[in-house]
Amino acid sequence: MVDLYHSGNSVKELSGEYGVSEVTIYKWVKEFTPIGLGEESMTPKELAAIQKENLWLKQEVEILKKAMAIFAKK
Repeated sequence: MVDLYHSGNSVKELSGEYGVSEVTIYKWVKEFTPIGLGEESMTPKELAAIQKENLWLKQEVEILKKAMAIFAKK
């Protein structure tokens, strides 16, 4: 559906032809349209997952730094 939208079909046409609400099609387009160019592109959902993982890893590093400081004092 997203590919059909990007190939020039309007959301209204797709909604009528496939019986899917326009709101749902807009949601799919937003969710599954790649960000970036070429092989480096990703969907917003993939980007959000990477950002979440990055935040988790930063928190882990901070915890390990604090633990190292505690053990270095002993």
